[in-house]
Parts: sequence; C-alpha cells; structure tokens
Amino acid sequence: MQPDHLQGENPSTSLDMASLLKTSSLSLRKKLLHQTGFPLYNSSHGFHEENVKQKLQQFAGGSIDLQKEDCGIGILTLNNPDKRNAFSGVMMLQLLERVIELENWKEGKGLIVRGAKNTFCSGSDLNAVKALATPQDGVELCMFMQNTLTRFMRLPLISVALVQGRAMGGGAEFTTACDFRLMTPSSEIRFVHKEMGIIPSWGGAARLTEIIGSRQALKVLSGALKLDPTIALEIGIADEILQSSDEGQSLEEARKWLQQFISGPSEVIRALKTVVSSGKELALEEALETERDVLSTLWGGPANLEAIAKRKKFYK
Repeated sequence: MQPDHLQGENPSTSLDMASLLKTSSLSLRKKLLHQTGFPLYNSSHGFHEENVKQKLQQFAGGSIDLQKEDCGIGILTLNNPDKRNAFSGVMMLQLLERVIELENWKEGKGLIVRGAKNTFCSGSDLNAVKALATPQDGVELCMFMQNTLTRFMRLPLISVALVQGRAMGGGAEFTTACDFRLMTPSSEIRFVHKEMGIIPSWGGAARLTEIIGSRQALKVLSGALKLDPTIALEIGIADEILQSSDEGQSLEEARKWLQQFISGPSEVIRALKTVVSSGKELALEEALETERDVLSTLWGGPANLEAIAKRKKFYK
C-alpha cells in the first residue's frame, strides 16, 4: 500500500516531480562547480571563514609569490626556505589570495607551482600545528585548506607541480591539486601524515586515490612511503622525471614541458581545462551539458574562425 500522502496521486505527476528534482540537482551541482569562488564549505557547514582567518593571521612567516608571464604561464612560489617552505598561517591566507588573483587572470593558460631554494614544501609550520591543537581547530583548518585547494584545482589553468627536494605532508597534498607533477632526479614525495598520528586533511587522500587508484593510494598512505622519482613515475603520481636538479634549469625544463600543452589561444586552453574538470567531477549528463555550454562560447569565435581560415589555405 502507498503512504497516505501518495494515495490517489497521478503516477505521471510523481514522475514529473522526480524529473524536476533531478534536473534541479544537476543544475545546482553544475553551478557549484563552475561558479568562480564558490566555497566547498560555508556557514551552513559550521565553517566561518573570517574566524579561521583571524587565527591563521597570528602565525607569520614566509610568503606565496606569484609571477605572471606574458606567455600566459604563472609561477607560484612557496617561499619560506628557513622552514623548508612549510606553510605558516599567513602563507595559507596568501595562497587563497593568489588563487583569487588567478581566477581573475583571463590571459592565463598555465601555472607552475614550486618551492624556493630548491625544495618544494615540508607541510605545515609546526608552530601553527602545535597552537591549533583542538579537534575544532583541526577541522576548521581542514575546511579552509580544502576550500582553497579545491578552488585551485578548478582554475581554468593547466597546472604543474615542480617537485624539487622534498614534498612532505601538506606539501605532498598540494602536488595532488595540480594537473601534473614533474620531479627532479633528487626529489621525493612523501605523505607522512600517519607518522604524525593523523590523515591527509587538505583533500590529498581523495585526490591521490583518483590519480593512482585506491589500492596504490592505501599502500602509499599507510606505509608513509618515500616516493623517489622512479617509484613515483612507476605508480603514476609523477608524469616525468626532469634531467636537472638545479633550481633554475629545472624551472626552465618545466616551462618547456608545460608549453607543449598551452600553445594556442587562452580562451581555448581555459575551455579545455574547464570541460576536463567537469568530466572529472560531474555525472555524465552534467558534463555533457557543460561541454555544450562551453562550446557555445567558442564556436564561430575569433580562434575558431582563424583556424578554419588557415585550414582552407593549407588545402589549396
């Protein structure tokens, strides 16, 4: 027997309502993914960003530097070399500021993330970790960094982590928010969270699982494995091993490696990254709708018309 509130209800009405709810859900999820700056967590989750920012502001040191080049490549540098580029509270705040700046960089096509002084990042500054010691502090920091790195991951830029030296803990997690990872011969990625009595909390476990699969991710995380370039390449977390460990030379190698994927008009490269992000995060129906919507911004546009004109010349 049907519940009282469904008795006598027209079956087609129920189907229409279900269809409407499904459509609304699809539209909402698609909107959440593609609305610039939309946070993963907000006050409805008990997350109050301004309160967290006030806490993080107390822990100074280091900086997040951004250089935007005319070719459309940005260089994001984690700069706290005295502490192997560990994230201070202020650096976490600055990372969010840089992500917002990159969201509004319409000429951008690619991004290289690196650490200063030939090492990537050793995770969080222990001074902040020790001071933010309650479970509430930990969860708030988790939500803040997940918000930031999710926005970073969704940037319409093709991003590359240039891993020099060590990428440890939160530094290892940051590499998984990039589209690709390049390693110098003497570098190492290591998720040391287990040895700290915690788990990855910046989204690193979920992203690592997507990159290398659940079985390999469980081995890496539970074993706190040291991933040298050869092992990292073998299991699929690294995309290439560079030839040089020199800071300047490896950066130039990374720039050349990235250039092969970002040649062409910025609007096309950014659109490609957007539809790939949709395919990764959304259900098939939503991803297809996104492809349609993004295509409508390119078809018949300057880049499309110019490419067609060149093809005509080619076939003459």
